[in-house]
This record gives sequence, structure tokens and C-alpha cells, in this order.
Amino acid sequence: MDLVHHLLVLLHLLGMAAVVGSAVFVARGRVTPALLWGARAQVLTGLLLVGLLEAGDEPVNHPKVGVKLVVAIAVAACAEIAAGRSRRGAGEQVTLVHAAGALAVLNTAVAVLWTSSS
Repeated sequence: MDLVHHLLVLLHLLGMAAVVGSAVFVARGRVTPALLWGARAQVLTGLLLVGLLEAGDEPVNHPKVGVKLVVAIAVAACAEIAAGRSRRGAGEQVTLVHAAGALAVLNTAVAVLWTSSS
């Protein structure tokens, strides 16, 4: 079970790297497949990680999980909306792409800095 947990954490971190890397460093505001799939991976792997925690003996910080889920959904929404608009020819969606990257960084900060265990 530890191997599954570690693999999910790895995929979760790679998803975050794909979102932030695409939004800030690679595309400079353009929608990329890495941005979309990274946002999707963040939501999916995050839910799977919480499921593993719930199945185990460790306590789960439900308020923290709730905040992170809302932010992750916002990241995915920004990425999906930006991609949809780009496909319809609305031009580059710099604001939405940068919002997705900033929200991914915010989600990482919540994960690291929110330390209460209840």
C-alpha cells in the first residue's frame, strides 16, 4: 500500500509541476496539453490520496481537504475554460492560464503550510 501511496504522491506533484510549469515558464500564458492534463491529474490523484487516507488509520484533516479540493477544481476550471476558448478561436487566454498557475501554487502552499491535524 505504501508503494501505491508514493506513486500517487509522485503523480500529484507531477500534475502540479505541469500546471505551474506550463502557466509560468513554458507557454507564457498559452494553453498547453500539459496544463490541462496536469490540472486533471491534480484533482484525480488528490481524491485518490484522500481515499487512501480515509481507508487507513491516520486522521484526515477534512477542512484542509475541502479547501484543497475547491482550489483544485478552480485550477481545472480555469484550464478547461481557457482551452475551450482557445479552441473556439478567442485568442490566447493569458489571464486564465496564469490564474490556473497561481491557484496551483496556492494549493501547494495550503498543503505545506496548513499544519493543524484536526
